[in-house]
Amino acid sequence: MTSILGLSAYYHDSAAALIVDGQIVAAAQEERFTRKKHDAEFPANAVDYCLAEAGLTISELDFVGFYEKPLLKFERLLETYLSYTPNGFHSFLKAMPQWLGQKLHLRREIRLGLRSEYTKRIVFCQHHESHAASAFYSSPFESAAILTLDGVGEWTTTSYGHGVANGLEMLAEIRFPHSLGLLYSAFTYFSGFRVNSGEYKLMGLAPYGEPKYVDLILNHLLDLKKDGSFCLEMKYFNYCQGLTMTSKHFHQLFGAEPRHPETPMRQLDMDMAASIQSVTELIVLRMASHIQQLTGEKNLCLAGGVALNCVANGRLLREGTFENIWIQPAAGDAGGALGVAQLIWFQLLKNNRQITAGDGQRGSLLGPEIKTSEARSSLSKANAVCEEYETEELLVDRVADLLANEKVVGWVQGRMEFGPRALGSRSILGDPRSAAMQSVMNLKIKFRESFRPFAPSVLRERAAEYFDMEPSVESPYMLLVCDVRKEGATEETHATTGTSSELANRQGLDRVNDVRGSLPAITHVDYSARVQTVDEERFPKYYRLLKAFEAKTGCPVLINTSFNVRGEPIVCTAEDAYRCFMATNMDVLVVDRFVMLKDQQPVQQAVDIAQHLGKFSLD
Repeated sequence: MTSILGLSAYYHDSAAALIVDGQIVAAAQEERFTRKKHDAEFPANAVDYCLAEAGLTISELDFVGFYEKPLLKFERLLETYLSYTPNGFHSFLKAMPQWLGQKLHLRREIRLGLRSEYTKRIVFCQHHESHAASAFYSSPFESAAILTLDGVGEWTTTSYGHGVANGLEMLAEIRFPHSLGLLYSAFTYFSGFRVNSGEYKLMGLAPYGEPKYVDLILNHLLDLKKDGSFCLEMKYFNYCQGLTMTSKHFHQLFGAEPRHPETPMRQLDMDMAASIQSVTELIVLRMASHIQQLTGEKNLCLAGGVALNCVANGRLLREGTFENIWIQPAAGDAGGALGVAQLIWFQLLKNNRQITAGDGQRGSLLGPEIKTSEARSSLSKANAVCEEYETEELLVDRVADLLANEKVVGWVQGRMEFGPRALGSRSILGDPRSAAMQSVMNLKIKFRESFRPFAPSVLRERAAEYFDMEPSVESPYMLLVCDVRKEGATEETHATTGTSSELANRQGLDRVNDVRGSLPAITHVDYSARVQTVDEERFPKYYRLLKAFEAKTGCPVLINTSFNVRGEPIVCTAEDAYRCFMATNMDVLVVDRFVMLKDQQPVQQAVDIAQHLGKFSLD
């Protein structure tokens, strides 16, 4: 038996992943245990969980891998600071203490993090290699082209390669400071969202605007080639030498200063979001076309933070030259922990690769499991008032009834998801047919911006009836956006929001509460949705809940959003779930076989929990 622990840490979204004899046993982000969003410290809790899941100790590990090469990253930082000197001195002073004290000594730090119990080899791979490995080796493809895109690793910001059987070769790259991820983050920053966590908000904002700045971006901010490669005009950006993303030249070009967080959204922000989204899609399409021509492959694997741009992914599937696309569910830095472990198994140790039907990610349900005994104990300690259901059939029937009556349900079952998406194990669920559900869930439960869309989960076999996707296409990890079929989008469905002429004249965020079609709660302003297709093999209990809801309502679709509030990580334990439940206006909590109704819980519990949590952070 060969056991390999992969780690990502110290920069963003620390995580651990464990494979044993080539099979993924466990993977989790550290934030889920510490409750610190995007926790970047050594993933001690995630490591302990992974080892416990496999029944191993630290000393029994055969290899430990780290997802990037710190010396190369340090080289890039030094060269960048020297290139811009004396500008950037304050940024240099801020970065150096942590590098000199910790990040240059990661071999030592990793051994300390493993309590000095691991004495064997530590393997370091390049950042984009770990992304590529996490995508290709988990995919269902014998061979595939591979595209990785993010902000920056060591030097690389974009790379492509080719995977065949157990081999993986990187063929070309774009290097810092020229980065599609950082270009998108610059617009994220300018629009008042937090870099490295607010990019998905910018993507959700884009349909409210018009892409009127596309030519301005292409003519001034970057030089884009036919093959998708590009160079940025660096005078418009400040991330090389400063503590902000954009420069005064950027602000002059667009005629405004960056929006201050939490101030009203401007039409400018919406139009800039639409414009950079359009440019991003253009770049990705060009890159993919070039890679397909070079490799001759019909399959494409994607990873890196930009691969979480599910709007671009959906367009790539519809309009691109690849027949099949597979995207790593943990496409960001956390997935690098899995990638480096797989690189060690397949590249370093040269083991054969067994292709798994569907994919090798096991539904990405790789985190801790909530067992019945643990749930009972935790809920009892919290003085929760519960109904216990002896069989799954009775449980899903009861929950389907509650959902059909427009109750908002926290649903916590089985193993936690690895990656940023809740896939039916740590989810908040609702009825997508309700016109009021989007605003209720955004403002009263998630405590987030009203414009943010919710994603639908749909029975795999019925997805093509409700969404504009081929029957052969699946999206189990909620990483593809497609159009909602408009058969139900008649004028009658708009009756509660105004006449047709009034609707046509509305602009920007005035359109948030327009009722769109027969599934208004999951239909975005541009009639799109980020779809999760649910099959029984990957998500058995969640599939059966959807079937029960369909039997009662005729609708095989549910709202599925992550079980957390703004500024908090997705819940991990029954205790996390109950605390979040009591601090929001959620109606129902279901943990394992236990159902809790809000109006039956002790009133003082909600007061105590709200005081304990305080105000939720606004990131």
